Amino acid sequence: MAQISLKGKPIHTAGELPAIHMKAPDFTLVDRELSDRTLHEFHGKRKLLTTVPSIDTGTCSLMTKHLNEFAKKHPDIVLLTVSADLPFAQKRFCETEAVHNAILLSMMRNKDFGKAYGVLILDGPLAGLLARSLMVLDEKDHVLYAELVSEITQEPNYHKALEILQGHRSK
Repeated sequence: MAQISLKGKPIHTAGELPAIHMKAPDFTLVDRELSDRTLHEFHGKRKLLTTVPSIDTGTCSLMTKHLNEFAKKHPDIVLLTVSADLPFAQKRFCETEAVHNAILLSMMRNKDFGKAYGVLILDGPLAGLLARSLMVLDEKDHVLYAELVSEITQEPNYHKALEILQGHRSK
């Protein structure tokens, strides 16, 4: 269990982020078209995997739009953003905000992803949503960088994650 905060008040997650060099757990999540998507589908590509509480909040929206711009310039990298939002809300957000380079995924069918990745919030007003995190995965789905944002209202360290993402190449 990890402790983060919401506006300075402690809240807890269901575990810890996957460790560096660990193979990220596979998942089944739902995309904007209500289709199941798995991590395995993106095997062979570098990935930026983010989690946000809800794309309908200012920080989550800003984070997703910022990373969408990065993904636009780096089409060889897959940007996956996971939230508890329904796919209908994710689709509306992408259309309204012109987010076309991110794959938004929902954990609407179950919370296994949040538990496996240690980002499911267990208590406080956001219980049941996902904590804010940013992970870089290599082509074989190993974790190269992982950040659980300690204050959920703040943005992650984009610079560090993007530096690692751009600097990593398959050997």
